[in-house]
Amino acid sequence: MKIMIPEDVLWILRKLNRAGYEAYVVGGCVRDSLLGREPSDWDITTGAEPLQVKALFRRTIDTGLKHGTITVMNHGVGYEVTTFRVDGTYSDHRRPENVTFSGNLKDDLMRRDFTINAMAYHPESGLVDLYGGQEDMEAKMIRAVGDPNERFNEDALRIFRAVRFAAQLGFSIEPETEAAIRNHVKDLTHVSAERIETEFTKLICSPHPEEMELLYRLGITAEFLPEFDRMMQTPQNTPYHYTDVGHHTIAVMQHVSPSKTMRYAALLHDVGKPACRSTDEAGVDHFKKHPAVGEPLAREIMKRLKMDNRTTEDVCRLVLWHDFGIQGDVTPAAFRRGMSKMGIEHFPEYLELRKADMKGQSDYLEDEKQAGLDEIVRMYEKTVEEQSALNVRDLAIGGRELKAMDVPAGPMMGKVLQHLLEFVLTDPARNTAEQLIREAEDYLKQSTD
Repeated sequence: MKIMIPEDVLWILRKLNRAGYEAYVVGGCVRDSLLGREPSDWDITTGAEPLQVKALFRRTIDTGLKHGTITVMNHGVGYEVTTFRVDGTYSDHRRPENVTFSGNLKDDLMRRDFTINAMAYHPESGLVDLYGGQEDMEAKMIRAVGDPNERFNEDALRIFRAVRFAAQLGFSIEPETEAAIRNHVKDLTHVSAERIETEFTKLICSPHPEEMELLYRLGITAEFLPEFDRMMQTPQNTPYHYTDVGHHTIAVMQHVSPSKTMRYAALLHDVGKPACRSTDEAGVDHFKKHPAVGEPLAREIMKRLKMDNRTTEDVCRLVLWHDFGIQGDVTPAAFRRGMSKMGIEHFPEYLELRKADMKGQSDYLEDEKQAGLDEIVRMYEKTVEEQSALNVRDLAIGGRELKAMDVPAGPMMGKVLQHLLEFVLTDPARNTAEQLIREAEDYLKQSTD
């Protein structure tokens, strides 16, 4: 099969070839091309050593000079060019202490993680597949190159990568490779939180977030996300659910969009349930206040993964508010108060999570639950249409008017504004300057009595 290589990449290959060096595109770009997927980047492996690569190209970056990698810039895009190499001893289960440059492509392919990533290609000589990568792709199999125990002992992050590739590609993991993962799962303690977050995010944002169950079954979540193990082990003996918290969570993940915020929110929306479970005399489970308990747990998990602040705040907000209006008895005033605290701009994300949450439940009272959600949507649409005031910035008067009433800037002014906001949230028609000034006067008078 012919692989269509971008012209800028071909230019690098030809320049290396004309200088007398072997060069191939390698790894993920070959795999994805053979699968009919668009490669996210193009890596090159070559017999030229790093300084020889630097001498050939005008614009280069010393990405990993010690380990043989130079980034060649071409039309503003960087392409990693790595020398054929043999890795030395791995003492930290992450990186080789040293590498030895080799003139043999076979040596370089042998050190790679999985057979589907250990293929190289040149437009003239074609595909180099020494370890059965094509055969494993046809079988939809993730298989380690050589001895899987050696591959995972070298780099524990490969444990995560195996499941991530399975999730992204819809493949299964070859039995011996899976057994080796079990043998080395404890080595994940040597991997940084940042690297784990990168692989985990790719996995849960893949087309197959249900591979969370494989992470659990292999003992991987026990090492970095024990809260999920507790969710998998927490039953839900209630007519509203047909499975445990963990499997319900996976179902919800499958029904939200594959964005980082929505997949993490789905993953963690019920993280508080194991701590909140109680069983009544009839044997029915209850999980009262689990969103409030789950929010700080979600925050702790996001911090552990070194997640960025924006995603953390967005996810924790959804965890806290995902059950808003679930009882179906929210009044318009209560809805406005909820939107004031949640932020009405986040309503679409809340709605997406609520819909997915319902799809992951049993069909008990399904019509009633849908009717309650429809009413929430109607209140949202009316609030947007009427441009109801939901925060102090929306009030018909502000600090300038209160200052004219001799209200001092600081805590007292903040209290007055919050009182006026609550006054308006109860009835949006009250948001007029005349009514707010009168209400502020009454509030100030009561405060000084």
